[in-house]
Amino acid sequence: MKRPIAFFATVAAAALLSYATPAFTQGAATTAPVPANIAGAIADANRPQTDKDLDARRKPAEMLAFAGVKPGDKVLEFVPGRGYVTRLLAKAVGTAGHVYATNLPTFNEALRTGVDPIIASPAYGNVSKIEQPFGELRAPEPVDVAWISENYHDFKNMGMFSTDTNAMDRAVFAALKPGGVYVISDYVAAAGSGTRDTQSLHRIDPEVIKREVTAAGFMLEAESNALMNPSDDLTMRSRQGSSQVMLRFRKPR
Repeated sequence: MKRPIAFFATVAAAALLSYATPAFTQGAATTAPVPANIAGAIADANRPQTDKDLDARRKPAEMLAFAGVKPGDKVLEFVPGRGYVTRLLAKAVGTAGHVYATNLPTFNEALRTGVDPIIASPAYGNVSKIEQPFGELRAPEPVDVAWISENYHDFKNMGMFSTDTNAMDRAVFAALKPGGVYVISDYVAAAGSGTRDTQSLHRIDPEVIKREVTAAGFMLEAESNALMNPSDDLTMRSRQGSSQVMLRFRKPR
């Protein structure tokens, strides 16, 4: 039966409200000043204009501040793609830090090599690449931050992204230093939908992520609605600007 537009608006509003007010929430707006390392990363003259054009939607200041990325941090970044987040992380952690751009061996050539120009650039000498099955991941050294942007849902699908996310979460737990953080942002599906929409809409119910990650031993420390979009009714395939939740988990000390 075809439902009226008002029905979907009501469903979307209820779903967005359910994610906007969790137990651990940071709002979309903040009056806190942007840390100098993060401001410098965003202002980096080496960032291409195509990256800068995404800033209004991806909100890098909010993302990096939420994650608490600090100078000297060692970071595992999953699925770097063409390196939008990679460049930001590299400058935010500085020369004393390092970013391990982490890909699956099953990725196609475009995904596997997308970050290569960054690694080859003298401006980003603190970036290197590793390729391992994520469920068997072994970091080159203990890390402070593990970061997944927009891809946790992809790991639930068949094909080159297919991953046992429970094994991956356990591997991340082992890779992190005590007190380290696991930061995940992903496109929001309707409350209660579980993994139903991971393939068709490229969205996931955040409760799935919370359940799996905490089962690996992490504590859910904070949740942010800074990337939520009130005009997104959660029924369309995700794209840049669609509602995302940001979750920060911490490994106990």
